[in-house]
Amino acid sequence: MSPTEAGGAARGQVLGVVGWSGSGKTTLLEYLVGQLAAEGLRVNVIKHSHHDIVLEPPHKDSARLRMAGAGEVMIASPYRFAIQHELRGAPEPTLEEHLARLAPADLTLVEGYKWAAIPKLEVFRPELGRAAMYPEDVNVVAVASNAPAPAGLERDLAWLDLDQPAAILRWLRRRLAAAS
Repeated sequence: MSPTEAGGAARGQVLGVVGWSGSGKTTLLEYLVGQLAAEGLRVNVIKHSHHDIVLEPPHKDSARLRMAGAGEVMIASPYRFAIQHELRGAPEPTLEEHLARLAPADLTLVEGYKWAAIPKLEVFRPELGRAAMYPEDVNVVAVASNAPAPAGLERDLAWLDLDQPAAILRWLRRRLAAAS
């Protein structure tokens, strides 16, 4: 997906970070976001969950208003704001719709949405006993793994050492620079 398809040129690049539960996606994302933000880049993150999301306990005002039937409730403070949008049986919005709601950024990292047709970095740990995704997903442009690259990779794919997050950051910086 190009930045224009994802809601306009101001959206910057979009990169999915995919992998099985327990592979280290969030740990890697936390490092990448922290480093890039410290360099002055604006980084957005979309985290997909298959579980219900509870931002406030049921007895708090915003939860009570949401349960009363509000379609959206915004919680705002001098430090942050959050919008809770109730689907109430409507289909889950697409990744593109979520991207369009975000503020402009240099990079939006997407954790989850394994099926989306966006460039992806796969976090792969063979010891989890799950198959790698990259052989079946042509959108995987790089793999961060604690295992060496298999012999005879059939396509151009960056193979990164998961235990060297600074090297993954360098790869991501080169990717960002190449697209500018």
